[in-house]
Amino acid sequence: MIEARATVLRVAGERAWIRVSDRPGGCGRCDEPGGCRSTKIAYALKAPNKVFSVPNHIAAGVGDEVLVRIEDGAPLRGALASYGLGACLLLVGAILGHAVAPAGAADPYALAGGAAGLLAAVLANRLLLRSRAWRAGLQVELVRPGTMCGHHGEAPR
Repeated sequence: MIEARATVLRVAGERAWIRVSDRPGGCGRCDEPGGCRSTKIAYALKAPNKVFSVPNHIAAGVGDEVLVRIEDGAPLRGALASYGLGACLLLVGAILGHAVAPAGAADPYALAGGAAGLLAAVLANRLLLRSRAWRAGLQVELVRPGTMCGHHGEAPR
């Protein structure tokens, strides 16, 4: 789990608006070879020092210090679905368009194939967003400091 301390700035209904205030407590290998080089959990959500809204299932109040958790790999999965799928399908569509083009018309066919690939990526991402299981894997959760990690039974760092 990637974790970071945050402060609750506002609460409305079942949502809390928070500001991340420190480095994440992920694997601790951020700057080592093979590490993910993450510097703040906020980068996965928004730019640093920005306020963002998360589900408030712990009934945190304004001014409470909380931990924000996101599953390891969730930011990467989200980025791959958003950007990687689009880039891959763009290229595959362009290659297929070029391959089926009659002589002398490769460029327009490649363009049409690339556009069709991007459209397929947009549709695939919309389907992913409708999937509760997919969205659940990308969820950010609030926990109280001192709560044990669910995956490994270790205390937060």
